[in-house]
Amino acid sequence: MKNTKDISIHNGAFVNPLSLLEWCKIPAESLPNHPGLRIPYRQVRDSKEMGRLMAEDLVEVIGENNRKGSPTRAIIPCGPKCWYAPFRDLVNTRSISLRNLFVFHMDECLDWQGRVLPAGHPYNFRSFMEAHFYGGIHPQLAVPENHRFWLSPATIETVREAIDRAPIDITIGGWGQDGHVAYNQARRHPFHHPGLEELAASTIRIQENNIDTIVTLAQRTFGAAYQFVPPMSITLGLRECLSAKRVRLYSDTGSWKQTALRVALFSEPIAEYPMTLLQRHPDALITATLETARHPISENPDWDLL
Repeated sequence: MKNTKDISIHNGAFVNPLSLLEWCKIPAESLPNHPGLRIPYRQVRDSKEMGRLMAEDLVEVIGENNRKGSPTRAIIPCGPKCWYAPFRDLVNTRSISLRNLFVFHMDECLDWQGRVLPAGHPYNFRSFMEAHFYGGIHPQLAVPENHRFWLSPATIETVREAIDRAPIDITIGGWGQDGHVAYNQARRHPFHHPGLEELAASTIRIQENNIDTIVTLAQRTFGAAYQFVPPMSITLGLRECLSAKRVRLYSDTGSWKQTALRVALFSEPIAEYPMTLLQRHPDALITATLETARHPISENPDWDLL
């Protein structure tokens, strides 16, 4: 039997467990200035600080373009919740017009037949965004309805054409347990394994969600009742998400995102963790809270894992 200590990256597809162990051993406080970082990284205390920075990052781009009389074209995620109130407050108190903002929503969840979920489902992203992102903005400042591009099986070509029409100014997003950006998961189909370049070229599509994504969302929202997690999704591809002039990813979700963060910061680009492709972008920045930056392996140096 092959010794697990000899495991290495297989065709650039999987992370070397020995390398992963070393990355996970790094104390959280050592991450921001670590010499091995492969991408710019910003660490913040908590959700409150991160939410304020997220709001300011988007408002900065909108303000710059408004002063030039130019539109702002932004790819926007559903969540995290911490930035909506600060964004609303900045827009309303500073009277920042969103009338020339074009919003491309990253993704949407679908039922097992590829249909949009009921409006009251907690994973109906449109309902959530209408309440928390658009809700509360003064009407005279609000994003026009026809500037809001929602993803659904019926809108794929409309959204694709609208994104291709002009450059995207900024992509704001988070990442999943496997480093997925939007719903660009590491594909786990038994007979089809797209390589890194295929992943980088991915575009808008409908797909089945990975089992690990379903289990993670079940634990997060439904007390591990996986039966209620949407089994399918529609997503912008990495081609769209990484086409923006600036890409900013954030997480305050703690343990769900800890390992993916370490891989994104220290691994070469690898298909197992799609967010590692940010390293190829000329203006990308990852922001994480201290809780997300922590790792149990770094806090248990006596563990013998390999």
